[in-house]
Amino acid sequence: MTVPLLETQDLSVRFGGHVAVDAVTCAFRAGELTAIVGPNGAGKTTYFNLISGQIPASAGRVLLDGRDITRTPVAARCRLGLGRAFQLTNLFPDLTVLENVRLVIQAHRGRGFSIFSLADAQREVTEAAEAVIDRVRLTPLISQKVSELSHGNQRKLEVALLIALDPRVYMFDEPTAGMSVDEAPVVLDLIAELKAESDRTILLVEHKMDVIRTLADRIIVLHNGKLAADGKPAEVMASDVVQEAYMGKELEDV
Repeated sequence: MTVPLLETQDLSVRFGGHVAVDAVTCAFRAGELTAIVGPNGAGKTTYFNLISGQIPASAGRVLLDGRDITRTPVAARCRLGLGRAFQLTNLFPDLTVLENVRLVIQAHRGRGFSIFSLADAQREVTEAAEAVIDRVRLTPLISQKVSELSHGNQRKLEVALLIALDPRVYMFDEPTAGMSVDEAPVVLDLIAELKAESDRTILLVEHKMDVIRTLADRIIVLHNGKLAADGKPAEVMASDVVQEAYMGKELEDV
């Protein structure tokens, strides 16, 4: 059997006497989109934070392509191919859409703008940034400052920054949160496009069950920090214990 692209082994974190994530073991393979669901306070975002390195683990391990990255800093995890889009936008508000994306591409390629840089290299970075911006349907706003964008367009730009990193693992934490009915489909279409690139792994924290049903190959359920269910969407959604104890009315509506 091939080595999972991403894996957690007995991953745990404690805050004082509270165990927020409790010995979660999961393997995520290339070409698979896994939805991570559960009630508020279940540990979903904390689990994401452990994987991406925002908080240190109290116990257990995080493996990327078989390599132990449990103590690896956030920036180094990013260079290794772990990409994270945050529930709250994490952008440079005083820079334009183009400048935001261009900075990410420069950093990813190990380049910076200077008087000694070749014009062709700078043009290549700009063209790559423009292509990403077009992909997220923000070309008409390419010269606009981020602070002037609507919340929905800021979320689209956040996805653009993640795409610009070209990671092997995409991590989305409620990517459509706060977006209008008209804006959300653009982000969901982008995630579906990324899923079609079968060499990538996608993790998605999401509350909207219709989104999960449409996109997910697999669902894992967290409750009180523990792994409560793991399987195909139809199997997990049909489980009585999951419907009653973890999803509640939200899943019953589906």
